[in-house]
Amino acid sequence: MLTIKQIRDDRDAAVRKLAKKGVDAAPVIDKILTLDDRRKAIQQELDNTLAVQNKAAKEIGALMGQGLREEAEERKHFVTDLKEKSARLQAESNDVQQELQAALVSLPNFPADIVPEGKTAADNLVVKLVESYTQLPENPLPHWELAKKYDIIDFDLGVKLTGAGFPVYKGKGARLQRALINYFLDCNTRAGYLEVEPPVMVNEASGFGTGQLPDKEGQMYHATVDNYYLVPTAEVPVTNIYRDVILDEKDFPVKMTAYTPCFRREAGSYGKDVRGLNRLHQFDKVEIVQLSLPDVSYEALDGMVAHVETLVKSLGLPYRILRLCGGDMSFTSALTYDFEVYSEAQKRWLEVSSVSNFESFQANRLKLRYRDADKKIHLAHTLNGSSLALPRIVAALLEDFQTPEGIRIPEVLVPYTGFDMIK
Repeated sequence: MLTIKQIRDDRDAAVRKLAKKGVDAAPVIDKILTLDDRRKAIQQELDNTLAVQNKAAKEIGALMGQGLREEAEERKHFVTDLKEKSARLQAESNDVQQELQAALVSLPNFPADIVPEGKTAADNLVVKLVESYTQLPENPLPHWELAKKYDIIDFDLGVKLTGAGFPVYKGKGARLQRALINYFLDCNTRAGYLEVEPPVMVNEASGFGTGQLPDKEGQMYHATVDNYYLVPTAEVPVTNIYRDVILDEKDFPVKMTAYTPCFRREAGSYGKDVRGLNRLHQFDKVEIVQLSLPDVSYEALDGMVAHVETLVKSLGLPYRILRLCGGDMSFTSALTYDFEVYSEAQKRWLEVSSVSNFESFQANRLKLRYRDADKKIHLAHTLNGSSLALPRIVAALLEDFQTPEGIRIPEVLVPYTGFDMIK
């Protein structure tokens, strides 16, 4: 959530920045400034009224002590009127603050200066391309046909048990899933990330804290009786570990990693783009999260991008890194880099990771702060990245490493799978 100070410091700059995200923010920003002015005026009047009220209340006792009963009774009526006025002002203040909060949370985060202009994924900037294409057999198969051929993923059974977008992994397919999760977690912990195992259901406050609510409630599975949400990513519970926490400057950086299944109701359109593992309602993902001091958060982002790149590179897949344009960025992000791997059988790029800096946007919603050396309190910065999302990694591995003899397993995964081929 943006702070009022960020908006007040330069109203026109705020409008320009949000326009890069495709948002006409001028009406909302003007409403915020008007409401904030009204909030301040009400608060000033309320403070003055309470001061007079307290003074008058003290005078009642003095008048009674002097035997001036009639004057004391008049003072009591005066205090009663002031109490009623204070109550009205407090109620009005509460209404204005609620309206102000609703307006603030409707605005997305400011994009960083280096975010490219653009409206769609076609406008994203490719910042790195690493080509390591493999020689495939004639007429290579897409992963959904390979999964059926080798009986490692059963999409039809998933439909029977739950519905479309809930595949069942079997045999070496299940073993490959587990191997990838363990490999990614081991790489992350060796890089200094603390492994945590969070709940896969969160409350509304957690969803609000990281920005999924109220922006993405339609994409989240909601257990209505308890008002819990199935996590769309481990980012939500892991970052919320530090909701309503004040850290010391010396505590940074805070680095955490977690594996969770992820649940997303909105799985996109129909057709080849969502066939097989391309887009699912339930999938496995390993996440990295960092809490950072503001002045070094972009160095932390660069380090996270470099770390994710080592993971993708170690698997031997062709990949590219993109800096997302304003129109393709998430509601909460200030700067995002996407990783995509190339599917040779499908002849298309598949997104496997997003690595983002949210600056203080999430921290303001979370009330995640830190105390500096002078004991002053500031908002921290938060970052997160997929390291990695499994479905499209598996899709690319199956397709890019298919051979006439079977599917070759990348060397780094063999100690985790216990086999080097799926036959």
